[in-house]
Amino acid sequence: MAVLAGAALLSACTTLGPDFKRPEVPWLPDWKGGSLESIAAGSRAAPGGPAPQWWRNFKDPVLDELVAQAQRVNPNVRIAGLRIMEARVQQGIAGSGLYPQVQQATGDLIAAREHRTGGSDTSAVSLNAGFRISWELDFWGRFKRGIEAADAGYLASIAQYDDLQVLMAAQVAGLYCSIRTVEARLLIARQNAALQRRSLDIAERLFKSGNDSELDVQQARAQYLGTLATIPPLEGDLRRTQNALSTLLARPPGPLPEMAAGKETIPGAELDAIVDIPADLLRRRPDVRAAEMQMAGQSALIGVSKADLYPSISLLGSVGLSVLSAPSSTRALSWGVGPSLTWNVFDWGRLTNTVLLQDVRFQQLHEQYQDTVLRAAREVDDAAVGFAKAGEQIALLVESVKAAQRSLDIATLQYKEGLVDFERVLDSQRVYFSQQELLVVTRGGLAQSLIAVYKAMGGGWEPARSRPVLDDVTRDAMSQRNDWKGILAAPLPAADEAVPPEPAGAARP
Repeated sequence: MAVLAGAALLSACTTLGPDFKRPEVPWLPDWKGGSLESIAAGSRAAPGGPAPQWWRNFKDPVLDELVAQAQRVNPNVRIAGLRIMEARVQQGIAGSGLYPQVQQATGDLIAAREHRTGGSDTSAVSLNAGFRISWELDFWGRFKRGIEAADAGYLASIAQYDDLQVLMAAQVAGLYCSIRTVEARLLIARQNAALQRRSLDIAERLFKSGNDSELDVQQARAQYLGTLATIPPLEGDLRRTQNALSTLLARPPGPLPEMAAGKETIPGAELDAIVDIPADLLRRRPDVRAAEMQMAGQSALIGVSKADLYPSISLLGSVGLSVLSAPSSTRALSWGVGPSLTWNVFDWGRLTNTVLLQDVRFQQLHEQYQDTVLRAAREVDDAAVGFAKAGEQIALLVESVKAAQRSLDIATLQYKEGLVDFERVLDSQRVYFSQQELLVVTRGGLAQSLIAVYKAMGGGWEPARSRPVLDDVTRDAMSQRNDWKGILAAPLPAADEAVPPEPAGAARP
């Protein structure tokens, strides 16, 4: 017991390899968010900052329900949840390395019979039983680093799960707004087609009465048919977008019955107040957290590979019992205990290069992390400037549509009074239709830009932390196959633990 206690104490004293520290991004502390900062001043005040369920700002119950469904039933989300279970199991495997690695019970029962010619038969039964144990002490911190790597992998799997929650919310909201935008465009096309049909009827009556030329009739027909020709492609776009949304919801392709209400109305919302500084926003993004945890896991693997350079120290123990039923046989009880040392002294080249391999992989992940943060900042700025400029454009287009409608009314009145020719009416109709179309498309783009802003800020994953990772059917099916010992039902860390503090005194790798 004294030997075991001393060995365990020694094994806790040395941990090879670098301690991980959150990587620095030189430009991030001074980055103020660019366009995001410019629109934050005019955002609506919201106590507590942006709402975790930002899509509720659109005040559309149908959208709220669709997002909630996608974040639960989407196949990619379900796979990400199962990967969390896999990471939990990997944690258990890594943690078992701190205990005796070999715990082996053996036994055999052999019956033998010997027949001699002209003599008597001889028979005997042999019984052997034993127990063997081998415990490699974590003298160099190999197993501790393995546990660190497993823990980092677990946190990375949660961050990837969070990232899919963000993606689902953004994709569902984006497709939902796309459907409503196409519906509004179809409505405008049909209304303008009806208006142009009336103009065609007027031109035909005037031509038949001899008061107008056939040129006016053909021009009116061409414009009317051209407007009708825009409808089939829009209907095709509508169905494809509906199919895409159905797929996200794990449903067969087709329109969603719940979207029958509220047709042709593009959701609109204001931007919540932005209270976090951009650096904090980016660090809370799930993809940035996942990249950081992947670095942490790889850093721990450097320590694991360094431990292979040093001797492996193990404690061995065995006990055995051997019994033979033959006459004059004796029972034998044997036991043994002692240390064992294994050192790959002639494999130095492979082991040292393995350390370098893990180190260069860590450096690759470091560069990937820098790129991830840089791309995140770009997404924030692109989305913010898109949102701001779309708002400015809409204000101008609203006035443009009013002017185009007034121009059409005047042209139609003057044509009826014979003051202008029919071509002026057709020109006014074309301008009115194009400005209406542009206004609707821009309103849809404004909604998409707002969605992109929230996605770029990494919002929308927080509610999933309070839900079970697996649904009841999946959990029950897995529990029936194996005893998961509560792993499937264990809750996720709270949302406020998304960016854990760095350990005190950690050195940079």
